[in-house]
Amino acid sequence: MPKLTKKTVDASKPKEKDYIVWDNDLPGFGLRVFPSGKKSYLVQYRHEGRTRRFTIGLHGPYTPDKARNRAMGLLGDIGDGADPSGDKAKAHKDMTIGQLCDLYLTEGCGTKKESTIATDTGRINRHIKPLLGKRLVRSITQADISKFLKDVASGKTKTDVKTKKRGRALVRGGKGTASRTVGLLGGIFTFAVQKGLRLDNPVHGVQKFPDKRNGRFLSPAEMGKLGKALKRAENKKVNPAAITAIRLLIFTGCRKSEILSLRWDHIDWDNKCLRLPDTKTGQKIVPLGAPALELLASTDKIEDTSFVLPSVDKDKHYVGLQKAWETIRAWEGLDDVRIHDLRHSFASVAALSGDSLLMIGKLLGHKDPKTTQIYAHLADSAAQQSADKIAKQIEAAMNAEDEDGEVTVKSILDGKG
Repeated sequence: MPKLTKKTVDASKPKEKDYIVWDNDLPGFGLRVFPSGKKSYLVQYRHEGRTRRFTIGLHGPYTPDKARNRAMGLLGDIGDGADPSGDKAKAHKDMTIGQLCDLYLTEGCGTKKESTIATDTGRINRHIKPLLGKRLVRSITQADISKFLKDVASGKTKTDVKTKKRGRALVRGGKGTASRTVGLLGGIFTFAVQKGLRLDNPVHGVQKFPDKRNGRFLSPAEMGKLGKALKRAENKKVNPAAITAIRLLIFTGCRKSEILSLRWDHIDWDNKCLRLPDTKTGQKIVPLGAPALELLASTDKIEDTSFVLPSVDKDKHYVGLQKAWETIRAWEGLDDVRIHDLRHSFASVAALSGDSLLMIGKLLGHKDPKTTQIYAHLADSAAQQSADKIAKQIEAAMNAEDEDGEVTVKSILDGKG
């Protein structure tokens, strides 16, 4: 057991399950390392014959030295009979939803990726806290959750927030946002049950709105319009990074973040694929078709940056895609098409071409087969067309002339008739 220093903490790498690195100088002081890479400091002690743990805080806000000093104070109080974990449990009885959300972000997101935590934080700050933040955790009922769902859907949390020097967050609400935020609330209340803050989860049984965010994809005619819009963008001197990003998105089915953060060393030219080290679903291999390979090969490699699509600040990737996309799509009347719909369009072509849902899921990098089910009706349509073609070939063979029927049947079934 090493002494917990910055070097020790940095060297503690995430594993499949969370684990604790104990400090050899201060018994009971330790560092918990989560699979997501997050790390938190804690103290472990015994009180009235039971082993208890008290979380001090996350590494980052806490340094090893700051956490050690806090641990020494806590262990001193424990020696005098204090029970910080028990005191926290008592305080939890009167905890508000806002406080529960803060605790969840600190202790309940150990397996989540940073991008997911950022999304959760936005939904908490923009929807959950404004409507439920001051309510006591123990007071929330299923009826309260149903009302929350309807309030977010109707735009009660709608606002225009300044986020950075030149940034804005337009919070619109809507049914999709409401359903996804209630889904997050379900996870937060599950955490509350695990912490002993409630006996039940009030989200269970609440009927959410159908989430239609995955239903839009481009028709062949709309793909033609997109092609025209991109050619116009080239003539209008639109940022080449935006044009390349849009083409790569629809050629590969990748997520926006995967293309924008793409680095040159992620491209495996020999095996014609991208090897992405860190995506929403972990490491991912993306097969590349000829158009994607040709596009990457023709993209200029900028000096002093590893990004395929760098920003003006070469240490960062290009970030202006949304604004460019809104301009480009408007030229051909594709105003309702989102960037993410390019990914759906890639998958829809695969489904209509007869590829299995298993193959489509593999191409998109889906971990859960259920996620790919949104393309099932397209795959069924392709299967129906195939069945129609086969049945017509058989019908033609059966109606062939008797005298040369054997030859005709064979030629038809071989696709020559």
